[in-house]
Amino acid sequence: MDFLNAIVALSNFVLIPAVAYGSQLALGALGVTLIYGILRFSNFAHGDTMAFGAMVTILFTWWFQSMGLHLGPLPTALLALPFGILATAAMMLATDRVVYRFYRRVKAKPIVFVMASIGVMFIMNGVVRFIIGPEEQSFADGERFIISARDFRDWSGLDEGLAFRTSQGITIVTAVIVVAALFWFLNNTRTGKSMRAFSDNEDLALLSGINPERVVMITWLIVAALATIAGVLYGLDKSFKPFTYFQLLLPIFASAIVGGLGNPLGAIAGGFVIAFSEVTVTYAWKKVLGYLMPESLEPSGLVQLVSTDYKFAVSFAILVVVLLFKPTGLFKGKAV
Repeated sequence: MDFLNAIVALSNFVLIPAVAYGSQLALGALGVTLIYGILRFSNFAHGDTMAFGAMVTILFTWWFQSMGLHLGPLPTALLALPFGILATAAMMLATDRVVYRFYRRVKAKPIVFVMASIGVMFIMNGVVRFIIGPEEQSFADGERFIISARDFRDWSGLDEGLAFRTSQGITIVTAVIVVAALFWFLNNTRTGKSMRAFSDNEDLALLSGINPERVVMITWLIVAALATIAGVLYGLDKSFKPFTYFQLLLPIFASAIVGGLGNPLGAIAGGFVIAFSEVTVTYAWKKVLGYLMPESLEPSGLVQLVSTDYKFAVSFAILVVVLLFKPTGLFKGKAV
């Protein structure tokens, strides 16, 4: 019985949160890796792109809620999500036209694109905070739990209750659908194959008659969708606060680099490596060990390797180790 309680506690506080967080990081890292693989620069504005998409979705969610529109047990944000994606896509295409297109025409070095993206990041960060404010915003509604701890305890007779939040379930299901759709698109459509060809060899792709501006436009549209979905799922699961998305840039880039920057499969794997590392290192293991160990050996402290305040330091440490010992990542990067 104690062993089952330990499994439930582990699922509650480590496995389910890490899978949900890993799904959010994977979607964010896919956007970063597509831009790197196809447009050949590291987009430091990606975290604030997620914040922008989430902000528009929240504004539409509030509007729908004020009109009495809802999805029953599901969050109204899912109804507002397409509007968030459209607004983000328009914003990213406008940014490309105003900022990045000039540097592509003069064949600027990647570092110039990176510096331009940092400028875009600060502008977007200011815009989001100006429109919605710097404070934490709540927009989740519908049923909070798929399985509540009390119902699980009543059903199982265990001391430990399993809680599975609706936001976690939606995150995992949505991530699976989005990733499957993206891989199908890249591997089975003419446009997806053009993007892969452009990523592998730009000169050869141009000789084959592939329109580079069309590839760039499709890339921005896909990245806008990925960023908005990741931002909204993170906001539903945790909370929406503009500056949090700026901080998320570190674990997202760590996920992309650990998996292999430019490799979509690597971005997904890297997302889960970073998520599980952050959650397991910052979790206080006292409760789980209390169930598993004899009473005389039960730990008195929290048994926590690192405080949750330093969870982003875990991403940074993993990133440094990977860059030192395997710069290409788990999967060889630089190819879509």
